[in-house]
Amino acid sequence: MINVGVMFANGAAAAEPEHAATLAVAAERAGYDSLWAVQHVVMPVEHASEYPYSASGTVPGGTAVAIPDPLVWLAWAGAQTSTILLATGVLVLPQQHPLVVAKQAATLDRLTGGRLLLGLGAGWLQEEFAALASDFDRRGPRMEECMQVLRLAGEPGPIEFHGEHIDFAPVWVEPKPARRIPLIIGGHTTAAARRAGRLADGFFPLSCQGEALTKLVGIVREAAEAAGRDPRAIEITVDAPRTAEDAAVQRALDVDRVVVNAPHVPTGELAAALAAKLAATREAYARA
Repeated sequence: MINVGVMFANGAAAAEPEHAATLAVAAERAGYDSLWAVQHVVMPVEHASEYPYSASGTVPGGTAVAIPDPLVWLAWAGAQTSTILLATGVLVLPQQHPLVVAKQAATLDRLTGGRLLLGLGAGWLQEEFAALASDFDRRGPRMEECMQVLRLAGEPGPIEFHGEHIDFAPVWVEPKPARRIPLIIGGHTTAAARRAGRLADGFFPLSCQGEALTKLVGIVREAAEAAGRDPRAIEITVDAPRTAEDAAVQRALDVDRVVVNAPHVPTGELAAALAAKLAATREAYARA
């Protein structure tokens, strides 16, 4: 049976504690395997950067939207639940210092019994990078160094790193996570797919279906083989299928998980809406 997660779990109404807690508990009880929380530290009032997940190139509903910090939100969700996985989908890693992310991630993973999945992206919103004094043009190389630091920070003992973008002498990063935290690359570009194949434990090509999905997953697996890795060990998470053809493609690719958007309903209707979405998604797979 396909695993199903809840995407954009921390959006809009989930900035409120009761709605967030109800969503987390209802998703776990319904049988979802994961909650996915998105990150934007800031959203510009105006932007020229093209939003990659809509035909118009603009953010649906505009940029004046509440987006709680994903790691803090997942800590709240984790405190309400006991088994559901807690995922960032995605954390814009080049905007962060990796030692801070390592500390936050390890703390959250330990406090929730080893449930964190760290979804990471290079980012698309140039104006957000500018507001945070981050280099948009060098975000790819910086991200790869940050990933190396995250890996090191989970190992026993002190760590040090000397790269082009990140450089520090030996330091202790404690506590360590409950287990090796999976790193998942989010994105729909060739560069993201190759990065996932070379460096990550998973790949999450948001808003990608059909031939485009087949191509990207192929790139991931080719890059993994070239790096001497087992391509089938890289977990593939995708959007829920929109058509029977989408479901058939996903089944042929043997994806590991699909995600559905969190329902935009009042708090009291979350349980029923989540159960209905889960049933519909699994039925679509059964018929593919």
